[in-house]
Amino acid sequence: MGLIFPKSADRILRISAAALIVVGAGVAVLTGYLALPKHADTGYMPAQPVPYSHKLHAGNLGVDCRYCHFTVENSAYAAIPPTEVCMNCHARVRPQSPLLTKIRESYATGQPVEWVKVHRLADFVYFNHQAHLKAGVSCVSCHGRVDQMIEVTQVHELTMAWCLACHRDPAPNIRPAGLVTQLDWKPDRDPAEIGREIIQAKRIAPPTNCSGCHR
Repeated sequence: MGLIFPKSADRILRISAAALIVVGAGVAVLTGYLALPKHADTGYMPAQPVPYSHKLHAGNLGVDCRYCHFTVENSAYAAIPPTEVCMNCHARVRPQSPLLTKIRESYATGQPVEWVKVHRLADFVYFNHQAHLKAGVSCVSCHGRVDQMIEVTQVHELTMAWCLACHRDPAPNIRPAGLVTQLDWKPDRDPAEIGREIIQAKRIAPPTNCSGCHR
């Protein structure tokens, strides 16, 4: 003789199944939400092969961003500094430091240090560093206060919505072009007011159509 279940068992089974579906859907939605670029990439701080401190170099010592990222004003891309740039200083400054072993090996062998890119855009996105710097967009607008970072961390989400928000209202992020690498710049009045004056003088009109960034 088979087992006989009470009528309440059917109700319990239905409620349990519904609860599992709701919980599963909730987990799926939460996972998808957290997987969005603004959650997956913001805070991204990969370990680098050499412990380079931007706080020490760009902050304490005042090394200009353009010394290492020397193509940023004349190219779409900001160059990752070759080992020779590092050795311009470190051939004399702490040349035997164990922290610089991989730099010395790279310089001796010609094999580049495999730095890990922090700020990554999709292959179908075109971003021109030169155009932004000439317009007066500071490094800090996209990269944050790198001069205060021991290890570089992505602080902005770099999504299409985030970029479009700036293109539609660029004034708060526009400053005199000569100050774009002065990350601690403090304007003497409303920065948006300064930005609007520069936009008018330079006739800056950031694109908001698809072809502006997708080519």
